[in-house]
Amino acid sequence: MHTRRLRFLRCILVFAIIVTLSKNCCANPQAQQSGSSSSTDQKTSDATKPPATDAQAPKTAGNKEPEGENKNPIGLPLLKHVWTDQKTIWTSPSKLTWGDGAWLFPLAAVSTGALFTDRAAVRYISNDPVHIHRYTSISNYGVGAMAGVGAGAYILGRISHDDHKKETGVLAAEAMGDAFVVDEALKYSFGRARPLDGNGRGQFFQGGTSFPSEHATVAWAAASVYAHEYPGAFTQFLAYGLASVVSFSRVDAKQHFPSDVIVGSAVGWLIGREVYKLHHDPELPGRAITNLSGVDDEHQRDRHDMGSPFVALDNWEYSGFERLAAMGYIHSEIMGLKPWTRMECARLTDEAAEELSGRADPNSEAAKLIERFQKEFAYELSLLSGGHNLTANLESIYARTVSISGQDLSDSFHFGQTLSDDFGRPFERGTNLQDGGSFSAAAGPLVVSVRAEYQHAPSAPPYSNVTANAMAAADQEPVSLIQRGPFAPVNQAELLDAYVGLNLGNWEIVVGRQSLEWSPGQTGSLLWSNNAPPVDMVRLVNPEPLHLPDFLKWLGPIRVDQFFGRLGGRPYIQRPYIYGQKANFKPFPFLELGFARTITIGGKGSGNPLTTGDLVRSFFAKFDPRLNSVPGDVRTEMDWTFYVPKVGHRIVFYGDGFADDDPLPILNVPRNPWHPGIYITRLPWLPKLDLHIEGVSTEQLNYVAGNTNKGQFNYWNGNYRDGYTNAGYILGNSVGRDGTTIQGWLTYWFSPQNSVQLVYKNNTVAKDFFPGGGAWQDYAVKSEFHLHSGFYIKSEVQYEHISYYPILFASPQNNVSAIVELGFSFRDKHTN
Repeated sequence: MHTRRLRFLRCILVFAIIVTLSKNCCANPQAQQSGSSSSTDQKTSDATKPPATDAQAPKTAGNKEPEGENKNPIGLPLLKHVWTDQKTIWTSPSKLTWGDGAWLFPLAAVSTGALFTDRAAVRYISNDPVHIHRYTSISNYGVGAMAGVGAGAYILGRISHDDHKKETGVLAAEAMGDAFVVDEALKYSFGRARPLDGNGRGQFFQGGTSFPSEHATVAWAAASVYAHEYPGAFTQFLAYGLASVVSFSRVDAKQHFPSDVIVGSAVGWLIGREVYKLHHDPELPGRAITNLSGVDDEHQRDRHDMGSPFVALDNWEYSGFERLAAMGYIHSEIMGLKPWTRMECARLTDEAAEELSGRADPNSEAAKLIERFQKEFAYELSLLSGGHNLTANLESIYARTVSISGQDLSDSFHFGQTLSDDFGRPFERGTNLQDGGSFSAAAGPLVVSVRAEYQHAPSAPPYSNVTANAMAAADQEPVSLIQRGPFAPVNQAELLDAYVGLNLGNWEIVVGRQSLEWSPGQTGSLLWSNNAPPVDMVRLVNPEPLHLPDFLKWLGPIRVDQFFGRLGGRPYIQRPYIYGQKANFKPFPFLELGFARTITIGGKGSGNPLTTGDLVRSFFAKFDPRLNSVPGDVRTEMDWTFYVPKVGHRIVFYGDGFADDDPLPILNVPRNPWHPGIYITRLPWLPKLDLHIEGVSTEQLNYVAGNTNKGQFNYWNGNYRDGYTNAGYILGNSVGRDGTTIQGWLTYWFSPQNSVQLVYKNNTVAKDFFPGGGAWQDYAVKSEFHLHSGFYIKSEVQYEHISYYPILFASPQNNVSAIVELGFSFRDKHTN
């Protein structure tokens, strides 16, 4: 351990020696003799100019000055700076305010979470000495590179008379020295044992040197200086990327626990920021320092730093915005990536209102929608240009009854679903109940949202022996894993969407149980939908579309969503991990494209516990000779939304395609499932009536054998034989395996919120999947009405005719489902 600390001191001392020597060997002799009067004149001239902004900051300052006038000198004055820095750093806790809770509380929460999972996280990291040596070397070289960049910047600045580069090198050395001192003090105070010490439990006050990570602290201190001096996106990516590699390597080398590097990284970044704030010359380019809380002197927070709850996927707002987009009143919406935050809905409302005001003959239906949205999102509209957000709302309370008379279908992984796209709520024949409510709050960049329910479903009879054996054969798993006895009644308290989020610079980290919808259709995405229960995940998303710089601007507005989560309710492979990424963009106002993938990996019973190496190999699709494949189970998707021009934006073609193991669905069009749809926003002479039609098929033909793959391809995997499910419900479209569905919706809008809808659905299951296959038709009437008082009622009556399904029923079956939801929307009460 002492050897490692000596290496650190050596790096920093070499850095200081290089900088000190460069003062003499690289200085301009004429400047030393003449006093550099020309440089002083230049400095005076530059001082009359306003400080450069982030976007305008030049790469060189070109303002040479006498050595005696340096704002950031080296040698003994630099050591004095370090001394004064230490006083500021150690007394900074006394200067904290409640506003600092906006960043301090999330940091404390993440650190605490890592602390409780430290031992579990390092348990799966290899103990191979070669592996440990490799990542130890990477972290050492990374810190050395950080020091070398600073020394190089200083030397180059001396040669080129660039004060900006010289300051960067000096402040980086100062920050690294400060970070080293602080880290050493904290290490000996906490005395935490390292992962390879003793029993590997990482106990505190045992004389160890693990907490916090020295490498991470020093690397992030230097990275913070570089990123503040040169705030361009590329520089920040390189600086923070190298610091992240150093931090990651310390964990993978089993030199530190995750919480050690998280705390060390945060401390280092704050030290670098403080050094820059104290000693940066305001006449030089660089980033303007603002409060960490994100509020400027006028207490105005930018909306990109405001927390805002997501609108639930079953809310009416999405249909309203779909209509506005189809009528051409909004152009920057991303329909294929939901949910949206309330702030994003407010931004779209503002865009639509501006479009409406510029039209000579505005559409009356669009005007009503915009007016209703202006009331719904009035609070968020007031914050679009900045403000101070602090709000807490009881969103709604409701009671929902689902009554099913007759034999139903409740297993989309095998047979199909009588009720689908319903957050995986349990249901069986008889009376089902769901009573719940939702709450949300936002303060600064923080947001909290909870939607909870009590759920009841009746008991159900067991599968017959014939059915159970057919299911086991279709899944290629032991029949003992198929439910053999009666299904017990469900009585449970369940969280639907419950999460905590932190939004900084239009990038929001969201932790908790979440629902996603990754396609523009009425029914669920083929890749990820709300058909299954919400998944516990950590998610990073930009709530508002952004525009990429330079030549990538042609992509138009773009949104990116990515998550890492864990699945449950699976008997064959228990609790596998799953992660995914999706990006949607609009290169033209009439065209939106999206690309996504998910990867299922690890899990108890998989025979391949999740390791860092497997995670990296799966992410980059690298072949693993041990497994004779790429780790994990990969699925991809592409989606599209096309607004037909020159028809008054009244026709929209949309849909998505899905691939199991193909890089893109379009690379094998005949084999992969497709889910196209058409939306006609208004029928002739009936402006309040619209029509959706969609079709989807997951039948996967085996051209060699001349039949289907018997349900053993799409939504199924030879290793993950529970399939692509969470708690038994398919994560994608409820059409299931080897099935087809054609569905239509005819909707009449009495007002923006109130509607009546007729639904027809025809479903089939391939005969090669289950003997005899299956077919059934659904006919439904749905309605939704909101009152001015805040009360609302949603209702649905569905008649289902199961024409044939010999593996389940000896004869045709009929059932009727009646759904009534009575609720009170507290937002409607204030906005109607």
